[in-house]
Amino acid sequence: MTSTWLDSPARYGRITRFLHWTIALLLAWQFLGMIFKVTLGRRHELTSLFASDHKAIGTVLMVLIALRALWALAQWRRRPRYPATWLGRAAGAGHMVLYLAMLYIPTVALMREYGRTGALVIWGVEVFGERAEAVPWLIAPASASHGLMGWALFTLILGHILMALVHQYHWRDQTLTRMAGRSADTGAG
Repeated sequence: MTSTWLDSPARYGRITRFLHWTIALLLAWQFLGMIFKVTLGRRHELTSLFASDHKAIGTVLMVLIALRALWALAQWRRRPRYPATWLGRAAGAGHMVLYLAMLYIPTVALMREYGRTGALVIWGVEVFGERAEAVPWLIAPASASHGLMGWALFTLILGHILMALVHQYHWRDQTLTRMAGRSADTGAG
C-alpha cells in the first residue's frame, strides 16, 4: 500500500478521506430526508426520495462509521496531531463525541428493529427475520433517543463544519487542505 493511502502527520490518507467524505454525504442525505419529513410531511415526494431508504442508509452508515473508527485507531500514530493546547484537547474531545454519537444512533436503531416483530429487509436482503413477540427493552433506547440524538448530531456536525472553516480561513492552519489529501507544508498530495 503506497503512502498516499495511509495517514501522515502532514495530511490524511486516501482511505481516511474516502470514509470521511462518504459518511458526510450519507449523513447529509439522511438529514435532508428528516428535514423534509419534518417540514413537508411524510407523504411529500422529496421526503419519499430522501427518507425512503433511511434504515438501509443508516445500516450502511453504521458499518462505515465502525470501519472509520477502527481505521482511525490503526492510523493513530501516523495521522495529523491535535495541538497540545486546550483548543487541541477540545477538538479531540469534540471528534470523540462525534464518533460516539455516530455509532450510538444507528446501533440503537438496529436494536429497535431487532426488538420489533417485523423482519428488517434492506435492499432485498433479510437482516433480521420476524419474531413472535416484541422485545420492549431492545426497542426503548431508540424510541427514547434516536431522533433526539440525530438532531444533536446534526448540531455537532454544523459545529464541526464551522470549526473547519474557521481553521481554514481564519486561523489558516490548512486543516481542510490536510483533509483534501494535500500536504499542509507543500500543497502537494
